[in-house]
Amino acid sequence: MMLTAIGLMSGTSLDGVDVALIKTDGRRVAALGPSGYRPYTESERDLLRQALAEAAGLDRRDARPGILAEAERAVTIAHAEAVAAFTAQNRISADAVDIVGFHGQTVLHRPAAKLTVQIGDAQALAKAIHIPVVYDFRAADVAAGGQGAPFVPVYHRALAQSLGRDGPIVVVNIGGVSNITFIDGNETLIACDTGPGNALLDDFMFRTIGKPFDCEGRLAAQGVPDEGWLADALQHPFFAKPPPKSLDRNDFAALALGDWSPADGAATLTAFTARSIAKIVPLLPNPAHSVVVTGGGARNLTMMRMLREQLAPAQVESADALGWSADAMEAQAFGFLAARGLKGLPLSYPATTGVAFPMTGGLIARP
Repeated sequence: MMLTAIGLMSGTSLDGVDVALIKTDGRRVAALGPSGYRPYTESERDLLRQALAEAAGLDRRDARPGILAEAERAVTIAHAEAVAAFTAQNRISADAVDIVGFHGQTVLHRPAAKLTVQIGDAQALAKAIHIPVVYDFRAADVAAGGQGAPFVPVYHRALAQSLGRDGPIVVVNIGGVSNITFIDGNETLIACDTGPGNALLDDFMFRTIGKPFDCEGRLAAQGVPDEGWLADALQHPFFAKPPPKSLDRNDFAALALGDWSPADGAATLTAFTARSIAKIVPLLPNPAHSVVVTGGGARNLTMMRMLREQLAPAQVESADALGWSADAMEAQAFGFLAARGLKGLPLSYPATTGVAFPMTGGLIARP
């Protein structure tokens, strides 16, 4: 049975809440509906940055000390406002939506300690929007020894199968962290985080020139990458590890950056993301024929140019060029995952998160 689902995603870039409508039975995508976006205010971003810093000391996933409780309320309210605005703008009644997939905001991800923390009160959200909410997607996988990320590969596979292309396809998602999905027919599905996405670059932009990101990669286009720094940074042991593997947004935050101009720093950190993505290629079973880039990095023209150079001869395209939505992809995915979770279908696999056997996941909060 096809379900009408709304997916919600607030990623590690801390930019805002993406909203998307999808019709799916959890196996295939029947239709993609409209999408929307509710940006975080500057004060909300500041609150979330404080929450990320405070969460570093957590040892229980249900603990909300200090600023984390305030941040959880803000995240919940922002998601409720996002759904209300989206349904009003698109004239969708609550009765017309079967389920909402609510990822929440990741503030800590330490799978080795069997700990992943996403803040956001699903029960309060369900009551506010009057629609059942599926949430806590990652916990079961992490508790069973998986990496708990990435979780979008099953959705990437559903989209890739609709293309009807020969040969392996890789979907690269560049958010705060970068991850890939390797799809080869119906059987082979491999996924992992590859390294930094936009997080290091965004943080550098904010610190140096007060901008939240490098719009279209314009600043990086004016700079020159620091080749010595890149050579050293790419020796990080994470890059040599085979998939599956995953990262926390701040796992590379301790890297000592160079004494760069804003343009050279942007160029270097953009190159770092592109080259770290390329480092996964020798660890995959076969070279990809097609590479589809989604997430915020797909809008960074300098990032796309660097990826084409690094991944040649593969064809590198943005998700938007295929009629997919780079902006709404992860929100759509969590609508899809909500439908899969409701039906008890696997959300993660041994070759995507390293869990011992395919795992379903998600809990349900009813209005």
